[in-house]
Amino acid sequence: MRTIGAELTRVEQGTVEIELPFDEKLTQQHGFLHAGIISAALDAAGTYAAYSVIDPDASILTIEFKVNLMSPGRGERFLFRGEVTKPGTTIIVSDGRGYAISSDGPAKLIASMTGTMMVIRGREGIEG
Repeated sequence: MRTIGAELTRVEQGTVEIELPFDEKLTQQHGFLHAGIISAALDAAGTYAAYSVIDPDASILTIEFKVNLMSPGRGERFLFRGEVTKPGTTIIVSDGRGYAISSDGPAKLIASMTGTMMVIRGREGIEG
């Protein structure tokens, strides 16, 4: 997240928010926030939310996700919220929503994601 200039702005049990200011370097050919950046931020938000519901010695790996891009990523900044919808001891499902925020109106939903994460325990090189 540091690479794209994003930061954690909310961390609660089962919910995480990540905010990202607009940066032209992160856009596609039409000047909209690139789908890869949107997907990465939603995946991170969902994964961090999953971390908030597991033991500190466990870790998380994303094993699947689906992104729906609903509106162009056009805004002054962006908010990505991940929420655990189904906690588990081995598999966790999270949902995410991405919003474009501008000073001239309400936040606009630009993307949604459902992700599946696997809880990893006791694997060398993969710690919490």
